[in-house]
Amino acid sequence: MKRTEIAPGVHLSWDPAPKFNRCRISLHFAFPAKRETATAHALLPLVMERGYADCPDMTQMTKKLARLYGADLTVDARPLGANHNLCVSATGIKNRFALEGEDLTREYAALALGTAFHPAFSGGVFDPEAVAIEKQMLRKSLEDEVNEKRIYCQRQANREFFGASPAGIRQEGYLEEVDGLTPETLTAAYREMLETAQIELLILGCGEAETQAVTQALLGELAAVARRPVPLCENLAMPRQETVRKTECFDTVQAKLCMLFTLGEPMQPDQMAAVRLAMALYGGSVTSRLFLNVRERDHLCYYCSSSFQSFTGSMAVNSGVEHTDAARAEQAILKELDDLRTGPITEEELEDCRLSLLSGMAGIEDSLGGIETWYYMEVLRGGAVQTPDEARAALRAVTREDVRAILRQLTLSVSYLLTREEGPAHV
Repeated sequence: MKRTEIAPGVHLSWDPAPKFNRCRISLHFAFPAKRETATAHALLPLVMERGYADCPDMTQMTKKLARLYGADLTVDARPLGANHNLCVSATGIKNRFALEGEDLTREYAALALGTAFHPAFSGGVFDPEAVAIEKQMLRKSLEDEVNEKRIYCQRQANREFFGASPAGIRQEGYLEEVDGLTPETLTAAYREMLETAQIELLILGCGEAETQAVTQALLGELAAVARRPVPLCENLAMPRQETVRKTECFDTVQAKLCMLFTLGEPMQPDQMAAVRLAMALYGGSVTSRLFLNVRERDHLCYYCSSSFQSFTGSMAVNSGVEHTDAARAEQAILKELDDLRTGPITEEELEDCRLSLLSGMAGIEDSLGGIETWYYMEVLRGGAVQTPDEARAALRAVTREDVRAILRQLTLSVSYLLTREEGPAHV
């Protein structure tokens, strides 16, 4: 993957990916999340995906994609710590497979750039009908959040954990603000994104000449934008604190427990290999301590796993438990963490987890999406961009003490429990 700056705040990452019969053109817009525009930015990808100026409705878009041999166009958004990311991607077969010699790459570029820079406006703003329809979808999604108890518990724990920090902005949007969104406010948020975002153009599976043509097309679009790119928020970490325990009551069959831990300081890029192995040992694999001991041996939960968020230096442990077992499950989860910090780690479990991770990482380069995600996440983490081969080599070099050093840094900040009202008090 070659990465170069092509304009202030704009980079090109390119990989010819010759082994694939498809190519992919993606535009990533990354910018610091802002409380006042969070709901508008949650709505933005839903409206943008409906069509653009040259193809303004979903029926026309479906026909266009079908004519391009079943190409795909996606617009999605995701939170990245204290930053927000909106991505427009067009994917389809390479030019050489076109039956009539069509320049498919140019068509994919027109799709991606048209969607990103020429939305389907009416009177200079997003089409009111499209905005109204997608507001209903966003409202329903936010209303339904409470029905997905695992997700709801995680988000409630996050809100308690991050509080008023930049990472605490609800990038999925705020239900009470949806009705107040207008085509004008959505358009203002969109224009601010174009002007201020750090932009990454990722072109995978295209030749050098095709890549140059797409790059020039993007620069042409940017020439019409009053760009004033702002730097992204750096990786952060919540300070250590006395553990906060919260309980919310619902009449559910299964209780949900989410525990959030902090490193206390931002994760450094060179810690990533040790973090990966630490998570696999603790709760990120079927040979982890949480799976084998808390779930299988002690039967204290239906599921129990750990995950790490590098942008916020935080670890989450999510579990589904019997209401009466919640306190015991929390104690068991903490005990397994302490055992890994201070007790023996056998060569067999260390290598089982390492081999499992290496096996999963072997598939990174097996899809265009996998390659794109890998390199873009590397860019956003900061530091030197690691290739998958370099990351695998770093993982092979991780020792027990490297794992323990990471786990010893983690302290419990928030424990959030969803349980029945008649359940036991949260310890």
